[in-house]
Parts: sequence; C-alpha cells; structure tokens
Amino acid sequence: MFNEENRLKRPYRWAMIGGGRGSQIGYIHRSAALRDGQFELVAGAFDINPERAKEFGSNIGVDAQRCYADYKVMLAEEAKRADGIEVVSIATPNKFHYQMCKDALEAGLHIVCEKPLCFTSAEAEELKKIAEDKKKMICVTYGYTGYQMVHQARKMIENGELGEIRIINMQFAHGWHSEEVEANDPGTKWRVSPEVAGSTYVLGDIGTHSLYMGELMVPDFKIEKLMCSRQSFIKSRAPLEDNAFVLMNLKGGAVANLWASAVNAGAIHEQKIRVIGSKASIEWWDEHPNQLVYEVQGQPKQLLDRGHGYLMHDDAGVTADRIGCGHAEGLFESWSNLYKNFGFAMKAIDDNDKAALDGLEFPGVEAGIDGVRFLENCVKSADNGSIWVDFE
Repeated sequence: MFNEENRLKRPYRWAMIGGGRGSQIGYIHRSAALRDGQFELVAGAFDINPERAKEFGSNIGVDAQRCYADYKVMLAEEAKRADGIEVVSIATPNKFHYQMCKDALEAGLHIVCEKPLCFTSAEAEELKKIAEDKKKMICVTYGYTGYQMVHQARKMIENGELGEIRIINMQFAHGWHSEEVEANDPGTKWRVSPEVAGSTYVLGDIGTHSLYMGELMVPDFKIEKLMCSRQSFIKSRAPLEDNAFVLMNLKGGAVANLWASAVNAGAIHEQKIRVIGSKASIEWWDEHPNQLVYEVQGQPKQLLDRGHGYLMHDDAGVTADRIGCGHAEGLFESWSNLYKNFGFAMKAIDDNDKAALDGLEFPGVEAGIDGVRFLENCVKSADNGSIWVDFE
C-alpha cells in the first residue's frame, strides 16, 4: 500500500513554465506534483501575457509578484531570492524545450520536461552533460509509467515468467484527429506545425510514450535496426505524419512494432502494449490500467488486478496503491507516482546518494535521449523510402 509518510522533509520550491489557463497538461502537472508534499508551487511563467500570467497564477494561489510573463526574467529574479525556486517544470510546445531546459539547468535548477525532450539527439546529449556538470536531475513526463500494473509486467518479465521474449507489440492509436480539427484548435495546430513540433507529429506526441513503455517493461530493449512508414492522411499536415508504423529488430533477436496514429476513427485512446514470450504473453491497455492480461500457453486466460496479494510485493512500483483493490486508480495517480519519485531522485542527487538514486524507477534523461534518437531514426527511414536503418 502507498506509504504517505515516506516523503521529503521539506518540499522543493517549484515553478512552471507554460501550463497556464486552459492547459490540460498544466493542470495534471500541478495536481501530480502537489499531491504528496514533494513540491510547493511558489512561482511560474504561466503565460507570455503579463496580465494573464498574474491573474492565472494568483487564482491558483501563487504570489502575483512571482508570476512572470518571461521565463528568463523568472530565472533571474528567483535566483536573487533566498527562497527562490529549486525545480522547474516545462509544459510548453516542443520547440522551446531545449533552450528552456538549458537555461534552467545553467541557473542551477532541477528539470521536469514534457516529451520530446528536444529536437535532436545532439541537443539531448548536451543537456545531459550540463545536468551532470551541475549535478541536477532531468526528468521526462512519460506519465503512463506510474501505473502499478506496468511495473507488475516488468517484474514478471524480469523473473522469466514469459520465457524468452520474442515480440513486443506497441500502439497508441486514437481517432480524435481523423478530421482537420487544428483549423479551430490551437492546441492541435502547433502539434502539426514543423517549426513548433519538430520533424514528427504522432511519433513524437504519442509514439514515444509507447516506446518508453516497451523500454520500461522489457529488460535490454535495445533497437538494432528499424524501418518506418509514415502518412499524412490529412494532407495539410504534411510533412508531419498523423499515422505511422515502425518495425524494429532488437539486439538479442526479439522483434518489435509500434503503431502511432491520430486518425484511428472511433478509437478513444487505444494505447496498448503486448509482450510475447516463449511461454506466455502479457497485455496492458491504458483504458483499463488497473488490469493486466496474462496468458500462459495451454492455460485459461488470467486477468490480474491492481492491489491483490498475488502480485509482486517486492517492487515499490507495484505496491504504490493509493486505495485498495477494486477501486479504480487512473492517470492522476500515475502522474503522482512519477512526481513522487522525481522528488526523491532530485534529493538523491542533491545528497550525492547514488544508492538511493539507483533504487528508483522513473523516466530520466536517458529516456529523453532515447525518445529523441528514436524520432530521428524514424524520420531518416521514412523520408528515404521506408528503408531499414541502423539505430544510431
């Protein structure tokens, strides 16, 4: 069961860049970060409009004098304060991630960043180097990986219950953008604009979630080669894709595939991962996140439920139940579990406690780098006739 007494002695002083009025992702960041007392929201650059920034920040309880319209001004002014910010979360469109992360790291702050971390793997490696030099943490919000049954699957795979892993089938294929919704939706418009989103749409926006899910569940998930085919079914989105298929050959002989789509008409979310071994298979679906399907060859299908005594109780990710079995937990709980571990990871770095850091499972800078490198290779493959490319 979740241990609410296991918490930092004092919360980190925390700020946000972006995530202002009307931002769905901003609200979930705040709900997750503030839930367990690991962070205290004391400042923010919520909006580039000064009046909106102050009004919104004040309305959610932030001192109006610490609500900024320019994040660089926030970094400079907060650095002058004895009680200045220690952590910043970046919830902005993709094109701003790299520079904001760099500036915040150089200001001596820990980072929580939306994915993708940046546009290129060279930028990602640079951010990693700065973080190491500054002894600061970079965390990436792959927000679905705080679910307990995802960690149950990882433990079962680690323990060999599936046998030799042969196939990993990943998908995140919703239908909400099967029409040109961006004509009236600014939140979608920037996602299909290369100058803001980068070189991909659905692969970067949702495909990287699936990729990290595979990396989390399956030990030694290392891509050797991949082939990508991507389409722009809404023609105005070209060259960015609203549908993509990726085939992967993994080191060690397993194979994987990923389907990312925003045009799966009629589908609500359809984020699923199925891992197939020589003895058994498991499947997890984010619309039923409290359950894990377990299928052993020659035996009846089993449905494993969060919170039961038959699960792996030697893993903190499995036992992070905020309420007993039978009650549904959802995305806010998953994000809260991530932010709780983000806080512990930051404290471990600050205390130079490698053992504590090694004992935590969370998406850090390496997850961010892998996601960016995956996108680069997918674009390279797709834009050269869907050729097989070595994963670089």
